[in-house]
This record gives sequence, C-alpha cells and structure tokens, in this order.
Amino acid sequence: MDYAFWLRKNLEEALHLPPAAVDWLLSLYDAFQFFDDVADKDEITRESFDKVLWGVFVAMPQNPFFIKEAHQLIPLVGAQILKWQASDKAERGKNADAKSFVWRAGYFDIVLFSVALIHGPQAANAVSENVMRLYGETLEDYLKEFE
Repeated sequence: MDYAFWLRKNLEEALHLPPAAVDWLLSLYDAFQFFDDVADKDEITRESFDKVLWGVFVAMPQNPFFIKEAHQLIPLVGAQILKWQASDKAERGKNADAKSFVWRAGYFDIVLFSVALIHGPQAANAVSENVMRLYGETLEDYLKEFE
C-alpha cells in the first residue's frame, strides 16, 4: 500500500481531521519528502516536481486550515525544518544515531498539533501515541542506511 494513501486514510478515518487539514498535511508531507530527496540527490520525477511546486506555492498557502492556523503552524514547520537540518548534519557527519532518527520524525509533531487545534488538547492526548507511531521507518532500517 502506498504510504501517502495509508497516511491519508489515518488522517481522515482514525484522527477525523477535516478535508482541508488532511490536504494541507499531505502537501506538507510531499514537500518534506521532495526536499529530502533533493538534499540526498535522489531521482526526482517531473510528476513529483510539479506536484510539490503547485503544493508549496499555491495549494498550501490558500488552504483554509492553514489560513486559519498559520500563526501557529508556521513556527512548528520552522522547528521541523531545523530538526531535519540537524538530522541531516548528523547523517552527513557519520553521526547518525537514535537521536538523529527522532529528529527526522518531527512531521508527526505537526500532525499531533493539528489534531489538538481541531479537536482540542485532551483529544490529541488521547491519540498521541497512535499519531507518533504513524512514522513508518524503524530505527534499525534508518541506521542500516549509514552502514
């Protein structure tokens, strides 16, 4: 099963997020994956490029969920970028470890906070472990990339 499909299913069905929040979170996921591929010099398809280009510059900024919550979401996205950069530095410096693995999973911090924005902090707390377990990579697989 495609990870984006599985992620959408969880955002919609398990977390009961509204369509605008789901669309914004999936566009953010696509953008993070795309820029990670650019940094790693992985092959990028034209389809992926076009999708992220539109998402970042058109769809995400005019998304109703983002417009309403931008003042709270932008700092979280900024923090995630900084955490990813820290992880990337550790990986390129041959210092990848359990900590750098955790830094990479910050996207799910944004998902969890989105649940809190929509359903309240108590509801987010109730599903917090499930949200954080949506991160699909294992520590073992991550560390194998750097052997």
